[in-house]
Amino acid sequence: MRQVMVGGLSRAGRAWCVAIVALAMGAASAEAAEPVATYSIVGYDAATGDLGVAVQSKFFAVGSVVPWAKAGVGAIASQAFGNTTFGPRGLALLEQGVPVEDVIARLLESDEAAAQRQVGVVDALGASAAYTGARCMAWAGHESGPGFSAQGNILVSEATVKAMADAFRATEGVLGERMMRALEAGQEAGGDSRGMQSAAMLIVREKGGYGGYNDRYCDLRVDDHADPIAELRRIFNVWEEQALIYEGYRLCDEGAWEEAFARGREAVAMNPELGEPRYHLACYYSRGGLRGAALEELARAVELDPSLKSRALEDPDFEPLREDPGFLELTR
Repeated sequence: MRQVMVGGLSRAGRAWCVAIVALAMGAASAEAAEPVATYSIVGYDAATGDLGVAVQSKFFAVGSVVPWAKAGVGAIASQAFGNTTFGPRGLALLEQGVPVEDVIARLLESDEAAAQRQVGVVDALGASAAYTGARCMAWAGHESGPGFSAQGNILVSEATVKAMADAFRATEGVLGERMMRALEAGQEAGGDSRGMQSAAMLIVREKGGYGGYNDRYCDLRVDDHADPIAELRRIFNVWEEQALIYEGYRLCDEGAWEEAFARGREAVAMNPELGEPRYHLACYYSRGGLRGAALEELARAVELDPSLKSRALEDPDFEPLREDPGFLELTR
């Protein structure tokens, strides 16, 4: 759809700028900002301790406004006429041990625009709570349960939030997959009445970021797209494959060989016709002493991607195979 241009910016871009400027100036009323008409889910994974938020909206770059999370503390979604202070303030309260219901109450007590806010919270033990202000634009509401809260405003109907909650409960697997399926189910049930524009997913894990330097385990953004949920699914699948590979190496370092092999096989199953994940599985097998399995996976990897031959020659993970005739044949 063609966007109206005002002062060199699209309507969406102008609205985003207005929202940020209003917050920076400490605007007392939410009227200055365009509502973050959206649906989101905050979630907790009891098996891993992961916490996260997934969101979709007819709003430019919704990932810059709605999701907030801190490993070992909690996750928060702040939307409708979103108050971006709710994220850091709410996480600070959770870190102090304040119960989720009281966190919401404290965030709202001094907010003159409380009736226009919507917020969902989950803590590091899976307790959840949500609030939908009486002046949020219809349809607006939420559904919370153990380990999650789903909320939305300016939706086609209540069916969107119910579908998200049902999908999160029914889906098995890691937190990211459960939240991704919740977004997809919400859209299938009607979604945002104004359409789609952006989506995001944030998952935190202690030392889960690159190199272990922060907790941003999964941080994906689709800022402007005709089908942001489909695009988020695409990049989430790419992320998940890489996350499995990194997890495999971590488990190898710990000597948890069977678990490492399992993660590698999962990565291969996601893209069986790519050489890269097979190459990494071969590394795990080599380090774990399974020479035959390592050579078999490496053979398939270089068949699919011949450029991996030279890489294998320099890779210390293949040191146990360095003099093996099979390895020499594969890499010559």
